[in-house]
Amino acid sequence: MPRRQITYSNHPNHRARAVHAQGERQFKTYDTSHIRPRKSKVPYAVGAIIAIVVLAIAAFAATSLLRGCSAEAEDIDGSQVAVAADVKVTIPDGSTASNTAKLLESSGVVPDADEFLAYAKGAGLDSRFKSGVYTFTAGMTLEQVAKTIVSGASSADTLTIPEGYTVAQIASAVEKSTSGSITADDFTKQAVASNYVSDYPFLSDAYDDSLEGFLFPKTYDLSGAKTADDVIRMMLDQYATEVASLDYSYPTSKGLSAYQVLVMASVIEKEAAPDANHPDERAQVSSVFYNRLAADMALQSDATMGYVTGGEVTPEDLQTESPYNTYLNKGLPAGPICNPSIESLKAACNPATTDYLYFFIVNEKGYSDHAFSKTLDEHNAAIAKYQEYTASKAS
Repeated sequence: MPRRQITYSNHPNHRARAVHAQGERQFKTYDTSHIRPRKSKVPYAVGAIIAIVVLAIAAFAATSLLRGCSAEAEDIDGSQVAVAADVKVTIPDGSTASNTAKLLESSGVVPDADEFLAYAKGAGLDSRFKSGVYTFTAGMTLEQVAKTIVSGASSADTLTIPEGYTVAQIASAVEKSTSGSITADDFTKQAVASNYVSDYPFLSDAYDDSLEGFLFPKTYDLSGAKTADDVIRMMLDQYATEVASLDYSYPTSKGLSAYQVLVMASVIEKEAAPDANHPDERAQVSSVFYNRLAADMALQSDATMGYVTGGEVTPEDLQTESPYNTYLNKGLPAGPICNPSIESLKAACNPATTDYLYFFIVNEKGYSDHAFSKTLDEHNAAIAKYQEYTASKAS
Protein backbone atom coordinates (compact mmCIF):
# COMPACT_ATOMS: atom_id res chain seq x y z
CA MET A 1 0.00 0.00 0.00
CA PRO A 2 1.62 3.34 -1.00
CA ARG A 3 2.36 5.79 1.75
CA ARG A 4 0.90 9.24 1.68
CA GLN A 5 3.26 12.18 1.99
CA ILE A 6 1.43 14.97 3.70
CA THR A 7 2.14 18.40 2.27
CA TYR A 8 0.80 21.76 3.15
CA SER A 9 0.47 24.84 0.94
CA ASN A 10 2.74 27.66 2.01
CA HIS A 11 1.21 30.60 0.18
CA PRO A 12 2.05 34.05 1.69
CA ASN A 13 -0.82 35.98 3.16
CA HIS A 14 -1.95 39.02 1.18
CA ARG A 15 -3.80 42.02 2.53
CA ALA A 16 -5.81 44.29 0.31
CA ARG A 17 -4.93 47.92 0.59
CA ALA A 18 -7.47 50.58 -0.27
CA VAL A 19 -6.68 53.06 -2.96
CA HIS A 20 -6.62 56.52 -1.46
CA ALA A 21 -6.98 59.83 -3.16
CA GLN A 22 -3.77 61.80 -3.21
CA GLY A 23 -5.52 64.97 -2.02
CA GLU A 24 -7.60 67.68 -3.44
CA ARG A 25 -6.22 70.40 -5.59
CA GLN A 26 -5.76 73.77 -4.00
CA PHE A 27 -6.35 76.95 -6.00
CA LYS A 28 -4.50 80.04 -4.89
CA THR A 29 -5.81 82.66 -7.33
CA TYR A 30 -9.53 82.15 -7.08
CA ASP A 31 -11.82 81.65 -4.14
CA THR A 32 -13.35 78.25 -4.89
CA SER A 33 -14.48 77.29 -1.42
CA HIS A 34 -18.10 77.15 -2.57
CA ILE A 35 -17.22 74.66 -5.27
CA ARG A 36 -17.06 70.91 -4.34
CA PRO A 37 -14.51 69.23 -6.61
CA ARG A 38 -15.77 66.01 -8.16
CA LYS A 39 -13.78 62.97 -7.00
CA SER A 40 -13.31 60.10 -9.39
CA LYS A 41 -15.03 56.89 -8.23
CA VAL A 42 -12.52 54.76 -10.10
CA PRO A 43 -9.90 54.41 -7.32
CA TYR A 44 -12.54 53.29 -4.80
CA ALA A 45 -14.07 50.78 -7.23
CA VAL A 46 -10.65 49.32 -8.07
CA GLY A 47 -9.79 49.02 -4.38
CA ALA A 48 -13.05 47.26 -3.62
CA ILE A 49 -12.54 44.79 -6.44
CA ILE A 50 -8.99 44.04 -5.34
CA ALA A 51 -10.12 43.52 -1.77
CA ILE A 52 -12.89 41.12 -2.82
CA VAL A 53 -10.56 39.11 -5.05
CA VAL A 54 -7.85 38.83 -2.40
CA LEU A 55 -10.36 37.77 0.27
CA ALA A 56 -11.83 35.16 -2.06
CA ILE A 57 -8.39 33.73 -2.79
CA ALA A 58 -7.55 33.64 0.92
CA ALA A 59 -10.82 31.91 1.75
CA PHE A 60 -10.31 29.34 -0.99
CA ALA A 61 -6.74 28.65 0.15
CA ALA A 62 -7.81 28.24 3.77
CA THR A 63 -10.69 25.95 2.82
CA SER A 64 -8.46 23.86 0.59
CA LEU A 65 -5.85 23.54 3.30
CA LEU A 66 -8.37 22.43 5.91
CA ARG A 67 -10.03 20.07 3.48
CA GLY A 68 -6.66 18.67 2.47
CA CYS A 69 -5.55 18.10 6.03
CA SER A 70 -8.85 16.41 6.85
CA ALA A 71 -8.61 14.16 3.81
CA GLU A 72 -5.10 13.14 4.74
CA ALA A 73 -6.19 12.01 8.22
CA GLU A 74 -9.14 10.08 6.85
CA ASP A 75 -6.95 8.31 4.31
CA ILE A 76 -4.70 6.83 7.01
CA ASP A 77 -6.41 4.16 9.06
CA GLY A 78 -3.43 3.05 11.14
CA SER A 79 -3.17 -0.46 9.70
CA GLN A 80 -0.01 0.39 7.81
CA VAL A 81 3.03 -1.48 9.16
CA ALA A 82 5.38 1.11 10.60
CA VAL A 83 8.15 -0.53 12.65
CA ALA A 84 10.76 -2.31 10.55
CA ALA A 85 13.01 -3.44 13.43
CA ASP A 86 12.87 -3.55 17.22
CA VAL A 87 13.81 -0.20 18.76
CA LYS A 88 13.67 1.51 22.15
CA VAL A 89 12.86 5.23 22.31
CA THR A 90 12.72 7.77 25.12
CA ILE A 91 10.05 10.46 24.74
CA PRO A 92 11.06 13.43 26.93
CA ASP A 93 8.71 15.14 29.36
CA GLY A 94 6.82 18.04 27.80
CA SER A 95 7.08 16.69 24.25
CA THR A 96 4.33 17.86 21.94
CA ALA A 97 2.60 15.47 19.57
CA SER A 98 4.53 17.00 16.69
CA ASN A 99 7.86 16.61 18.50
CA THR A 100 6.98 13.02 19.37
CA ALA A 101 6.16 12.21 15.75
CA LYS A 102 9.47 13.69 14.57
CA LEU A 103 11.36 11.74 17.23
CA LEU A 104 9.68 8.49 16.18
CA GLU A 105 10.64 9.13 12.57
CA SER A 106 14.27 9.97 13.36
CA SER A 107 14.49 6.87 15.57
CA GLY A 108 13.17 4.60 12.82
CA VAL A 109 9.91 3.77 14.58
CA VAL A 110 7.67 5.28 11.89
CA PRO A 111 8.62 6.01 8.26
CA ASP A 112 6.95 9.41 8.12
CA ALA A 113 6.25 11.82 10.99
CA ASP A 114 3.49 13.72 9.16
CA GLU A 115 1.69 10.51 8.25
CA PHE A 116 1.86 9.27 11.83
CA LEU A 117 0.67 12.60 13.22
CA ALA A 118 -2.20 12.74 10.72
CA TYR A 119 -3.38 9.29 11.83
CA ALA A 120 -3.06 10.19 15.53
CA LYS A 121 -5.06 13.39 15.06
CA GLY A 122 -7.74 11.63 13.05
CA ALA A 123 -8.07 8.97 15.75
CA GLY A 124 -8.12 11.55 18.54
CA LEU A 125 -4.93 10.18 20.12
CA ASP A 126 -2.46 13.03 19.59
CA SER A 127 -3.47 14.87 22.78
CA ARG A 128 -3.02 11.74 24.91
CA PHE A 129 0.65 10.90 24.23
CA LYS A 130 2.71 10.24 27.35
CA SER A 131 6.43 10.65 27.91
CA GLY A 132 8.69 7.77 28.92
CA VAL A 133 10.77 4.92 27.59
CA TYR A 134 9.06 2.72 24.99
CA THR A 135 10.01 -0.47 23.25
CA PHE A 136 8.59 -0.91 19.75
CA THR A 137 8.81 -4.28 18.04
CA ALA A 138 9.10 -5.09 14.35
CA GLY A 139 5.77 -5.37 12.57
CA MET A 140 3.87 -2.88 14.74
CA THR A 141 1.37 -0.72 12.83
CA LEU A 142 0.84 3.04 13.10
CA GLU A 143 -2.20 2.33 15.27
CA GLN A 144 -0.26 0.07 17.62
CA VAL A 145 2.57 2.59 17.94
CA ALA A 146 0.12 5.39 18.75
CA LYS A 147 -1.83 3.32 21.27
CA THR A 148 1.40 2.19 22.92
CA ILE A 149 2.34 5.82 23.60
CA VAL A 150 -1.18 6.54 24.83
CA SER A 151 -1.07 3.52 27.16
CA GLY A 152 1.76 5.04 29.16
CA ALA A 153 5.48 4.94 29.69
CA SER A 154 7.36 1.74 29.21
CA SER A 155 10.51 1.26 31.22
CA ALA A 156 12.90 -1.53 31.97
CA ASP A 157 10.27 -2.92 34.34
CA THR A 158 7.15 -2.48 32.22
CA LEU A 159 5.65 -4.23 29.23
CA THR A 160 3.05 -2.70 26.91
CA ILE A 161 0.92 -5.05 24.82
CA PRO A 162 -1.06 -3.26 22.08
CA GLU A 163 -4.59 -4.35 21.28
CA GLY A 164 -4.73 -7.03 18.60
CA TYR A 165 -1.34 -8.59 19.28
CA THR A 166 -1.03 -12.34 18.84
CA VAL A 167 0.70 -14.69 21.28
CA ALA A 168 3.72 -14.76 18.98
CA GLN A 169 3.96 -10.96 18.98
CA ILE A 170 3.54 -10.84 22.74
CA ALA A 171 6.33 -13.38 23.17
CA SER A 172 8.66 -11.17 21.14
CA ALA A 173 7.65 -8.08 23.14
CA VAL A 174 8.31 -9.90 26.43
CA GLU A 175 11.80 -10.89 25.32
CA LYS A 176 12.56 -7.32 24.31
CA SER A 177 11.18 -5.76 27.48
CA THR A 178 13.09 -8.16 29.72
CA SER A 179 16.30 -7.78 27.69
CA GLY A 180 16.21 -11.50 26.96
CA SER A 181 15.88 -12.74 30.52
CA ILE A 182 12.58 -14.24 29.38
CA THR A 183 13.02 -15.38 25.80
CA ALA A 184 10.27 -15.52 23.20
CA ASP A 185 10.78 -19.27 23.02
CA ASP A 186 10.40 -19.65 26.80
CA PHE A 187 7.21 -17.61 26.74
CA THR A 188 5.71 -19.52 23.81
CA LYS A 189 6.40 -22.90 25.39
CA GLN A 190 4.82 -21.80 28.66
CA ALA A 191 1.77 -20.15 27.03
CA VAL A 192 -0.46 -23.23 26.79
CA ALA A 193 -3.89 -23.47 28.35
CA SER A 194 -3.32 -26.81 30.05
CA ASN A 195 -0.70 -25.17 32.28
CA TYR A 196 -3.31 -22.84 33.76
CA VAL A 197 -6.79 -24.29 33.36
CA SER A 198 -6.91 -25.51 36.96
CA ASP A 199 -6.46 -21.94 38.20
CA TYR A 200 -8.40 -20.24 35.42
CA PRO A 201 -11.50 -22.30 34.54
CA PHE A 202 -12.40 -20.00 31.63
CA LEU A 203 -9.55 -21.67 29.72
CA SER A 204 -11.39 -25.01 29.59
CA ASP A 205 -12.70 -24.36 26.07
CA ALA A 206 -9.42 -23.05 24.64
CA TYR A 207 -8.83 -24.34 21.13
CA ASP A 208 -5.62 -26.28 20.44
CA ASP A 209 -4.44 -25.69 24.04
CA SER A 210 -3.68 -22.08 23.09
CA LEU A 211 -3.84 -18.95 25.22
CA GLU A 212 -4.61 -16.85 22.15
CA GLY A 213 -7.20 -14.24 23.09
CA PHE A 214 -6.68 -14.53 26.85
CA LEU A 215 -3.47 -12.49 27.19
CA PHE A 216 -5.09 -9.14 27.80
CA PRO A 217 -3.54 -6.10 26.05
CA LYS A 218 -2.33 -3.62 28.67
CA THR A 219 0.78 -2.07 30.21
CA TYR A 220 2.19 -4.38 32.88
CA ASP A 221 4.67 -3.80 35.68
CA LEU A 222 7.31 -6.51 35.35
CA SER A 223 9.33 -5.53 38.40
CA GLY A 224 8.19 -8.63 40.25
CA ALA A 225 8.10 -10.95 37.23
CA LYS A 226 11.03 -13.34 36.91
CA THR A 227 9.62 -16.02 34.63
CA ALA A 228 7.28 -16.45 31.69
CA ASP A 229 4.79 -17.98 34.11
CA ASP A 230 4.76 -14.78 36.17
CA VAL A 231 4.00 -12.65 33.12
CA ILE A 232 1.31 -14.99 31.81
CA ARG A 233 -0.48 -15.09 35.15
CA MET A 234 -0.58 -11.29 35.25
CA MET A 235 -2.22 -11.26 31.83
CA LEU A 236 -4.73 -13.96 32.71
CA ASP A 237 -5.60 -12.15 35.95
CA GLN A 238 -6.17 -8.98 33.96
CA TYR A 239 -8.39 -10.82 31.47
CA ALA A 240 -10.50 -12.20 34.33
CA THR A 241 -10.85 -8.70 35.79
CA GLU A 242 -11.83 -7.10 32.48
CA VAL A 243 -14.45 -9.64 31.38
CA ALA A 244 -16.09 -9.74 34.81
CA SER A 245 -17.93 -6.53 33.91
CA LEU A 246 -19.26 -7.82 30.56
CA ASP A 247 -22.94 -8.56 30.06
CA TYR A 248 -23.15 -11.84 28.14
CA SER A 249 -26.96 -11.92 28.01
CA TYR A 250 -27.25 -11.06 24.32
CA PRO A 251 -24.69 -13.57 22.98
CA THR A 252 -26.08 -16.20 25.35
CA SER A 253 -29.53 -15.65 23.85
CA LYS A 254 -27.98 -16.36 20.46
CA GLY A 255 -26.40 -19.59 21.64
CA LEU A 256 -22.82 -18.33 22.00
CA SER A 257 -20.52 -19.26 24.87
CA ALA A 258 -18.14 -16.84 26.57
CA TYR A 259 -15.29 -18.40 24.57
CA GLN A 260 -17.15 -17.85 21.30
CA VAL A 261 -17.66 -14.23 22.30
CA LEU A 262 -13.89 -13.97 22.69
CA VAL A 263 -13.40 -15.53 19.27
CA MET A 264 -15.81 -13.07 17.69
CA ALA A 265 -14.20 -10.14 19.50
CA SER A 266 -10.80 -11.10 18.09
CA VAL A 267 -12.19 -11.02 14.54
CA ILE A 268 -13.90 -7.69 15.21
CA GLU A 269 -10.58 -6.34 16.46
CA LYS A 270 -8.92 -7.18 13.15
CA GLU A 271 -11.75 -6.19 10.82
CA ALA A 272 -13.01 -2.91 12.28
CA ALA A 273 -11.13 0.35 11.80
CA PRO A 274 -12.81 2.80 14.19
CA ASP A 275 -11.70 6.41 14.07
CA ALA A 276 -13.04 9.85 14.92
CA ASN A 277 -15.52 9.62 12.05
CA HIS A 278 -16.55 6.01 12.73
CA PRO A 279 -16.39 5.57 16.52
CA ASP A 280 -19.01 2.80 16.64
CA GLU A 281 -17.62 0.66 13.85
CA ARG A 282 -16.83 -2.29 16.11
CA ALA A 283 -20.51 -2.61 17.05
CA GLN A 284 -21.53 -2.40 13.39
CA VAL A 285 -19.07 -5.12 12.36
CA SER A 286 -20.38 -7.20 15.25
CA SER A 287 -23.93 -6.77 13.95
CA VAL A 288 -22.90 -8.06 10.52
CA PHE A 289 -21.41 -11.20 12.07
CA TYR A 290 -24.50 -11.87 14.20
CA ASN A 291 -26.78 -11.27 11.22
CA ARG A 292 -24.78 -13.65 9.04
CA LEU A 293 -24.77 -16.33 11.73
CA ALA A 294 -28.54 -15.97 12.06
CA ALA A 295 -28.94 -16.29 8.28
CA ASP A 296 -26.69 -19.37 8.19
CA MET A 297 -24.18 -17.52 6.03
CA ALA A 298 -20.41 -17.92 6.15
CA LEU A 299 -18.69 -14.99 7.87
CA GLN A 300 -16.23 -14.61 4.97
CA SER A 301 -13.58 -12.73 6.95
CA ASP A 302 -10.17 -12.38 5.34
CA ALA A 303 -8.70 -11.66 8.76
CA THR A 304 -9.30 -15.20 10.00
CA MET A 305 -7.13 -16.62 7.22
CA GLY A 306 -4.65 -13.82 7.76
CA TYR A 307 -4.03 -15.41 11.14
CA VAL A 308 -2.95 -18.57 9.31
CA THR A 309 -0.85 -16.90 6.62
CA GLY A 310 0.66 -14.34 8.96
CA GLY A 311 0.04 -11.53 6.48
CA GLU A 312 -1.70 -10.87 3.20
CA VAL A 313 -4.45 -13.24 2.06
CA THR A 314 -4.65 -14.37 -1.57
CA PRO A 315 -7.64 -15.85 -3.42
CA GLU A 316 -5.81 -19.18 -3.28
CA ASP A 317 -5.59 -18.91 0.52
CA LEU A 318 -9.36 -18.52 0.70
CA GLN A 319 -9.72 -21.88 -1.05
CA THR A 320 -7.42 -23.62 1.43
CA GLU A 321 -9.13 -25.78 4.04
CA SER A 322 -8.45 -24.59 7.58
CA PRO A 323 -10.43 -24.34 10.82
CA TYR A 324 -9.81 -20.59 10.44
CA ASN A 325 -11.19 -20.38 6.90
CA THR A 326 -14.54 -18.60 7.32
CA TYR A 327 -15.18 -18.71 3.58
CA LEU A 328 -15.26 -22.49 3.35
CA ASN A 329 -16.70 -23.08 6.83
CA LYS A 330 -19.79 -21.52 8.35
CA GLY A 331 -19.76 -20.20 11.87
CA LEU A 332 -16.92 -18.71 13.87
CA PRO A 333 -13.30 -19.78 13.41
CA ALA A 334 -12.03 -22.48 15.75
CA GLY A 335 -10.25 -20.05 18.06
CA PRO A 336 -9.33 -16.39 18.58
CA ILE A 337 -7.05 -14.77 16.00
CA CYS A 338 -5.55 -12.19 18.36
CA ASN A 339 -5.87 -10.78 21.85
CA PRO A 340 -8.70 -8.23 21.55
CA SER A 341 -9.40 -4.99 23.35
CA ILE A 342 -12.16 -4.57 25.90
CA GLU A 343 -13.93 -2.41 23.28
CA SER A 344 -14.12 -5.34 20.87
CA LEU A 345 -15.29 -7.65 23.64
CA LYS A 346 -18.05 -5.18 24.48
CA ALA A 347 -19.03 -4.98 20.80
CA ALA A 348 -19.26 -8.77 20.64
CA CYS A 349 -21.58 -8.68 23.65
CA ASN A 350 -23.63 -5.73 22.45
CA PRO A 351 -23.78 -5.38 18.65
CA ALA A 352 -25.51 -2.50 16.92
CA THR A 353 -29.06 -3.16 15.74
CA THR A 354 -28.82 -3.30 11.94
CA ASP A 355 -29.90 -5.27 8.88
CA TYR A 356 -26.38 -5.25 7.46
CA LEU A 357 -24.95 -8.44 6.00
CA TYR A 358 -21.82 -7.00 4.40
CA PHE A 359 -19.13 -4.44 5.07
CA PHE A 360 -16.30 -3.08 2.97
CA ILE A 361 -13.71 -1.08 4.88
CA VAL A 362 -10.75 0.39 3.04
CA ASN A 363 -8.38 3.23 3.85
CA GLU A 364 -5.72 3.96 1.31
CA LYS A 365 -3.93 6.98 -0.01
CA GLY A 366 -6.58 9.15 -1.60
CA TYR A 367 -9.44 6.75 -0.88
CA SER A 368 -11.44 5.88 2.22
CA ASP A 369 -14.70 3.98 2.51
CA HIS A 370 -16.51 2.40 5.44
CA ALA A 371 -19.46 0.87 3.60
CA PHE A 372 -22.04 -1.32 5.35
CA SER A 373 -24.64 -2.95 3.09
CA LYS A 374 -27.86 -4.89 3.39
CA THR A 375 -27.65 -6.55 -0.03
CA LEU A 376 -24.97 -8.14 -2.15
CA ASP A 377 -25.68 -5.63 -4.93
CA GLU A 378 -24.96 -2.73 -2.58
CA HIS A 379 -21.81 -4.44 -1.37
CA ASN A 380 -20.60 -5.10 -4.91
CA ALA A 381 -21.29 -1.48 -5.81
CA ALA A 382 -18.99 -0.35 -3.01
CA ILE A 383 -16.28 -2.72 -4.23
CA ALA A 384 -16.78 -1.60 -7.86
CA LYS A 385 -16.38 2.02 -6.79
CA TYR A 386 -13.07 1.20 -5.19
CA GLN A 387 -11.93 -0.83 -8.19
CA GLU A 388 -12.73 2.10 -10.48
CA TYR A 389 -10.57 4.28 -8.29
CA THR A 390 -7.63 1.87 -8.34
CA ALA A 391 -7.97 1.46 -12.10
CA SER A 392 -7.92 5.23 -12.60
CA LYS A 393 -4.78 5.49 -10.47
CA ALA A 394 -3.06 2.76 -12.47
CA SER A 395 -3.82 4.34 -15.85
